[in-house]
Amino acid sequence: MAQAVSPIAIPRLFPVRCALAYGAALGVNGILLPFFPVWLKSLALTDWQIGLILSLPIVLRVLSAPVAGFLADRLSERVRILLFSAILSITTALLLMVVDGFWMVLLVFGLQGAAFAPFTPILESITVMGVRRWGYRYGTIRVWGSIGFVVTTLIAGWAVQRFSASIVPLSAAIAFSLTLGAALIVPRLGRAVASPAKADPDRGQGAARRRALPVEPDLNLLMIGCTLVQSTHGMYYAFSGIHWQQLGFSGSQIGVLWSAGVVAEILFFFLSGLFARKVSPIALMTFGSVVAVLRWLLFVQPLGFAAATLLQCSHAFSFAFLHFGMQQKIVESVHESRESTVQGTYFFYNGVFLAASTFLSGLIYRALGQNSYYLMALVAAGGLVLTLLAARRAPSAAVAKKSC
Repeated sequence: MAQAVSPIAIPRLFPVRCALAYGAALGVNGILLPFFPVWLKSLALTDWQIGLILSLPIVLRVLSAPVAGFLADRLSERVRILLFSAILSITTALLLMVVDGFWMVLLVFGLQGAAFAPFTPILESITVMGVRRWGYRYGTIRVWGSIGFVVTTLIAGWAVQRFSASIVPLSAAIAFSLTLGAALIVPRLGRAVASPAKADPDRGQGAARRRALPVEPDLNLLMIGCTLVQSTHGMYYAFSGIHWQQLGFSGSQIGVLWSAGVVAEILFFFLSGLFARKVSPIALMTFGSVVAVLRWLLFVQPLGFAAATLLQCSHAFSFAFLHFGMQQKIVESVHESRESTVQGTYFFYNGVFLAASTFLSGLIYRALGQNSYYLMALVAAGGLVLTLLAARRAPSAAVAKKSC
């Protein structure tokens, strides 16, 4: 089905401005995900304390992101939330440079998670509105977030190797400053277009209740299955850097290992238009879930640097296939008047499962060490089952695909 042409004027350089914002937003993750656990380890914190510090921000994101998404759909301009998020995040990043001790780090990093939580889902909603209104390709915009991740990871890896892990808080503060610049240039789209009234062939009370739900049950189940698989990255995010450091890999090599997966992710996003035309969102998520199971089974095996780098490339499937497939499904089935609400719900599920995974990873890793990834493979298999169940519950009538 061809997308309708929006009568609303297209903001100048819309894809470029969104792409730069993704680069800044995911650039923050390129520092915090690989190297913040290493910095925490340098503070002589225990594995249990590290797991708790890393999981608390995710719990707080679960609370703040859906609320921000709900508000964004009702504001005259949702970019205001991006500005507020960036300013608060910079403040917490500066505080991390001066605080000390487990409890203070826990408090400030938790506040940082809550402050930055709305940024990415609101940016996603703005981008997907452009995809829906003017036919831009989601993948060719989102890919610059992955590029930003790679660039900052490599720079941070070099900095950690040269100056030690103590440089991590300063690097994060600089990265958050870039998100403020990004918030200033993100396209202003105004209030979402109101949802048109449609005649519903199903006139029962069940149909009325479904229309009243923020997200349809089948889409809810699909989100749960997708984010359950994605949550298995919690163990990887929390302890892969520490594990690789214990294996003798340098800071630069750890940066390369993290970047390898994102480079593969970048290649996928550049080819995403081809995938969108030929592969359904459900098929993308199913294949990505299968690869996630295999990835964690192989992660346990003793691998050298070259083999570990090759395995990291499977991140394009265990993350990118799932995320792109979910965004494509949202474009197909959700009206833009509920865009930020649905993105907030997706982020909510992601946060709940990732928080649980990250918190438990500290306890599990302490008990099982590297064998903990066998449990992550089992969780990914559970997410795969839910994804297949959601596919079977979906209406049998084919829905015309809209290309991302």
